[in-house]
Amino acid sequence: MNKPTSAAAGAHDDTPAPPKKRLRAAPLSLAAWKQFVDVAKPYWLEDQKKKAWFLLLLLIALMLVETKLAVMLNDQAGEMTSALAGKDGDRFWNSVRQCLVILAFAIPVYAFYYYMRDLFANQWRQWLTGRFLDGYLKGRKYYELGSDAEIDNPDQRISEDVNTFTGKSIHFLLIFLGSIMQLVAFSAVLWSISHVLVGVLAVYALLGTVIALYVFGTPLIHLNFWQLRREADFRFSLMRLRENAESIAFYRGEAQERAHIDNKLDKVIHNFSRLIKKQRSLNFFQRTFSQLTLVLPFVILAEGVLSGELEVGRAIQAAGAFTAVLTAVGIIVDNFESLSRFVAGIGRLQALANLMLPEAGAKRGSEDQHPRIEKRPAQHLALEAVTLHPPQSERVLIKELTLAVKPGDALLITGDSGCGKSSLLRAIAGLWHKGSGVIHHPPLEEFFFLPQQPYLQSGTLRSQLIYPSAESSLSDDELLDILSQVHLPHLAERVGGLDAVQDWEKLLSVGEQQRLAFGRVLVHEPSIVILDEATSALDCRNEASLYARLRENGATLISIAHRPAVLRHHTHVLRLTGEGKWEIHEASGYRFDESDVTADNGPAPTTPSLKVVVAG
Repeated sequence: MNKPTSAAAGAHDDTPAPPKKRLRAAPLSLAAWKQFVDVAKPYWLEDQKKKAWFLLLLLIALMLVETKLAVMLNDQAGEMTSALAGKDGDRFWNSVRQCLVILAFAIPVYAFYYYMRDLFANQWRQWLTGRFLDGYLKGRKYYELGSDAEIDNPDQRISEDVNTFTGKSIHFLLIFLGSIMQLVAFSAVLWSISHVLVGVLAVYALLGTVIALYVFGTPLIHLNFWQLRREADFRFSLMRLRENAESIAFYRGEAQERAHIDNKLDKVIHNFSRLIKKQRSLNFFQRTFSQLTLVLPFVILAEGVLSGELEVGRAIQAAGAFTAVLTAVGIIVDNFESLSRFVAGIGRLQALANLMLPEAGAKRGSEDQHPRIEKRPAQHLALEAVTLHPPQSERVLIKELTLAVKPGDALLITGDSGCGKSSLLRAIAGLWHKGSGVIHHPPLEEFFFLPQQPYLQSGTLRSQLIYPSAESSLSDDELLDILSQVHLPHLAERVGGLDAVQDWEKLLSVGEQQRLAFGRVLVHEPSIVILDEATSALDCRNEASLYARLRENGATLISIAHRPAVLRHHTHVLRLTGEGKWEIHEASGYRFDESDVTADNGPAPTTPSLKVVVAG
């Protein structure tokens, strides 16, 4: 046997971890633009690119038509004003008729434009959400992100931030394009009326944009970034309360939960208070900036109108053109609040994409300096000099473990609480990687994992039994027979049949849930079954019967258990003694120490340990 050795120094979870880079939102800059491009680019260059570009070109065409119609309506507004000022009835009514004709085209174009804009955003959201879900679920990224302190609420980022990103991207893209069209179209009108007005407009708009960017830019974006995060944390605390309602009720932990929720809410309110103070200043500036436009064009044109050189209608036309051009060039000022929230959301999405989307995988791999346990395909399960650390920690749970589990073997893992029993199962399942050594394993499809608390999804009794498969070739009679084999013979009848839908976590006791989980093993007939205290809620008779049923099927077992009765269903015992040390024994000569069993500690060995050699 490999002689157990002491764990390396730093075997405690409180070893300080390297400092993490503080998350910050990018201001309105090239960095923010790069983040936007990183998230948006795949939609325009990959499988949906033809549809994306077609919809964009269609929207641009509709915008051109809408802009042309807006210029025509502005001209007719000036014409009607001049006709009224000159008391020319024919001219006035002719202008009214032309306005109605223009409106007959403008209204449906306007409605169709906004419909296509929302349709485009919805399709982009569907595609981008699917892309993030692929990255989230493949390679078990959803599990890895749970231990990543830098990424909070990935579910909220996928469900809400993606929706905001696609909708606001289309919105801002189109208003910027529309502003360019509006600027070109109305500048020509304005230039034909007053060169001075064009110069004043350029200086005024430039000054307003610079003030908005440099005075309100970075603070608002950072505050919106943290507001998104604080709101997500608050929602998660409420969701956690709902999902653990029964346990909290048994503990009578309402006061503690309220304190936790209040802490999250206080952070939301405090950040929002800072946000609305900064927003108050921005609103004051935006209102001043926009309201002055009601006066400026008339002040500049007043002398021409009063001297008779310029018709009143032309002044009205110039004022309308001035407002339209100022709206175009002042687009950042007018939309700064929503633009700052949009930029904050881009940073959250880009951070998530960096961790889980395919193109970021190679970069992450090159940056990962931590040694990883190597996985190699093999005919049977074997561990070769495996040393295991928890994620985000340097603590040594297991040191240089070497063993082989041959087909038909059954390995029982015991040891004190916290010594690394479940952690070893996570490493075998490929969930934990930090450490060294090699795990030789058959295809993962041949493994089946039974946790202490089975996962029950929402759905029918049939779907619970065949999970994780979506379909099964087994007939109803075969499924009912499996329920009988796991000592749930009347369950289907009691709940309303195999296709009944119930809240299974509340309807079934933990013992019934564990037996139902054993039924999943019989449905799938895997070659290797891993049990993490999967019979903790069962009586000895049910436990013995289910273990015997698995052994009859010839499955290889790896299990964590503390009851001496399960020893007869195993061929070997792996005892983890703490600080990375371990011992292996033949199950036939192994005895549990009664005091250790009572204390839920690992057993004391009574026989010499068995040397295990790794095959191949």
